[in-house]
Amino acid sequence: MNNLREERDKLAKEALLGIVGSFYKQFEDQAVPNIVLPTRTKANIEYNNNSEVWVYGNSTSTRSAKTVKGANQILKMSYTAEMLIKEHLENNRGSTLRELYYISENWDIAKFREQPESDRMIEDLEIITAMQREDFHMRPEEDGATMFGSIRLKETTTRGERIIHCRDDVGEGGYQIPFNVDNIEFLDHDAKFVVAIETGGMMARLIENGFDEDYNAVLVHLKGQPARSTRRILKRLSEELGLPVLVFTDGDPWSYRIFASVAYGAIKSAHLSEYLAAPAAQFIGVQPSDIVDYDLSTDKLTEQDIKALRSELSDPRFDSEYWKTQIKLQLDIGKKAEQQAFAGKGLDFVTQRYLPDRLTEMGII
Repeated sequence: MNNLREERDKLAKEALLGIVGSFYKQFEDQAVPNIVLPTRTKANIEYNNNSEVWVYGNSTSTRSAKTVKGANQILKMSYTAEMLIKEHLENNRGSTLRELYYISENWDIAKFREQPESDRMIEDLEIITAMQREDFHMRPEEDGATMFGSIRLKETTTRGERIIHCRDDVGEGGYQIPFNVDNIEFLDHDAKFVVAIETGGMMARLIENGFDEDYNAVLVHLKGQPARSTRRILKRLSEELGLPVLVFTDGDPWSYRIFASVAYGAIKSAHLSEYLAAPAAQFIGVQPSDIVDYDLSTDKLTEQDIKALRSELSDPRFDSEYWKTQIKLQLDIGKKAEQQAFAGKGLDFVTQRYLPDRLTEMGII
């Protein structure tokens, strides 16, 4: 694993040097330095039949030193690449996205005006190098999500390796997923499927009720819109271990987008869809039809909810008969429901009735 990490560091350094080298070559050739990037818009997202995820299309934009803005972007990219090489990769150090913004305060005219600008720069470098920010030793600000179940793994950290069983060696809070999931090696497991859960309350309910043991399930907390590390580990569990991944969310348009980001990718990170998305993932969340069938407690759809649902009817990630039927039903009934609404039927209802019934229908159990 350490050799793999060293190899990734070497590749990342070469890729970053290649960017700066291309600028230098353009200067040598007396050409105005420029760089081409894909256009990051919904209109430039297309389905890749091979990887079964949504990726950027052929629309591009060029940043050129012919303009002051373009020259500034190229200067900032060069400074960022130098910092990542000299401070991170050559010294085995790392920074958060927030720290990068503050580090640039010392870069004179190359400093970033606000953090979203430095965040976009890291995304640009990911796109150009076809690598991930984790390869540059960039860390997210937020805490990692957690995983709970009968799976044993080995995690390589800056302080050495450790072997962890994600149920026997942790408390009910679960195993905290690291920011770089590729430093994990799966050793063994007896799991039959994975349930990725939107809310902490529902994660705690399934653990308290012993759902993981009763059904040999691995539970992963999404913490709302999942972080990249969470999506990456779901993809690895799906593809490397061959485990079905089921996404259990609330029944509203925003939660459907959580599922879509897990299964197909998100617009903001479409350049990483083939690395992060798990196209075999299935939706097991609260369906609009469940609201009717189980007479769940509900809230009225807001204008924003209605607008989002209508938008999803034209979203290619929801272009299936199942989703169109469910979304139209939700618009008709004008209601949405949370996962916790099942508690109105009893604290055991979700683990003894709802999930087993859905899993049986889907052929998982």
